[in-house]
Amino acid sequence: MNIDVTPQYAAFRNEVRAFVCQALPADIRDKVLHGLRLGKEDFVRWQRILHAKGWGAPNWPQSYGGTSWDAVQQAIFDEECAQAGAPRQLPFGLKMLGPVLMQFGTEQQRQALLPGIISGDVWWCQGYSEPGAGSDLASLKTRALREGAEYVVTGQKTWTTLGQYADWIFCLVRTDPLVKPQQGISFVLIDMRSPGVTVRPIITLDGEHEVNEVWFDAVRVPVSNRVGEENQGWTIAKFLLGHERSNIAGVGIAKRELARLTELSAKRDAQGKSRLDDPLFAARVAQAEIDLMALETTQLRMLQRTGPPGPESSMLKVLGSELQQRLADLLMHVAGHQALPFTPGALQAEDCAAGCWPDYANLGTQYANWRKLSIYGGSNEIQKNILARALGLGGGSSRD
Repeated sequence: MNIDVTPQYAAFRNEVRAFVCQALPADIRDKVLHGLRLGKEDFVRWQRILHAKGWGAPNWPQSYGGTSWDAVQQAIFDEECAQAGAPRQLPFGLKMLGPVLMQFGTEQQRQALLPGIISGDVWWCQGYSEPGAGSDLASLKTRALREGAEYVVTGQKTWTTLGQYADWIFCLVRTDPLVKPQQGISFVLIDMRSPGVTVRPIITLDGEHEVNEVWFDAVRVPVSNRVGEENQGWTIAKFLLGHERSNIAGVGIAKRELARLTELSAKRDAQGKSRLDDPLFAARVAQAEIDLMALETTQLRMLQRTGPPGPESSMLKVLGSELQQRLADLLMHVAGHQALPFTPGALQAEDCAAGCWPDYANLGTQYANWRKLSIYGGSNEIQKNILARALGLGGGSSRD
């Protein structure tokens, strides 16, 4: 889909493309495009480059240090960054906590916390899911007992993405166990360096340390670190989840992977044949392209609406996650046995620079990693219940 519908947008795309081409460090680009492990310093370095340009928060208003770009400009920026091999900007601060603070935080909280998010100086992670409370998030057990001007937090969070790097965590905690589950939850901010916080790794299918479990053992948190009113955290949780689910759509990344799929599928073997010569396979690739065009159009329509994301964010989450998984599956079909998983640390950036990097090196690990896309942010089954209820067809969940 061509969204450069005016000369102004075409000029904006050229500006973004030129800047990213010039400013994106080559070592970071090679890691992203060839499936190498990204470290904390890679994400932070790119965020600081964008911040110095004034593009650190594409989705924020200028009054808080953002760009105030419209929906089309945000889409162009995401697409150009993905195509160039830039790492995704971390969503925890920019796409989740930032909008929450703007909507529900005090002015003191906004002044204290928003600048560190844009600059990359403060890394946030999300404390929502627990071992017994994933998509059924209202069942969470982590308790925050108030003692004067502090909460004493005890409990456990799980699947905490990149929590091993985080400076702070935003958490849902139970502040009243005697009322209806959704009515007894509060939203608090916890310093990860606080006594009693323990982070333990969870190794995923692709062999990576991407997620963690986080334990809170009588962690003392100032009441001033609560966002919004006590026991009103469920309202904030739903607001944040709308932004999280919209971000999972991943249109820019899907475009990059579709281009990769098309390129690899067109390669001819020793007999002069390519995968695209198979009409059934070619039809699957064409259907993925059509679905991506529809997803992009839907996302643009949503970004152009006013107010917080509604149930349509669930639709973006379902369609985007399923499309990315389908692209990963098609790439595995193209690669065949060459997509067998490997240890990401076995090949390094110098292998790529020397021209030794195989075309299919990271497809197996990517396929395994992307199985999570239809689960996190609330499973796709839950999202379909939310959509059904929005249409008056019944369904629903305590995570919606």
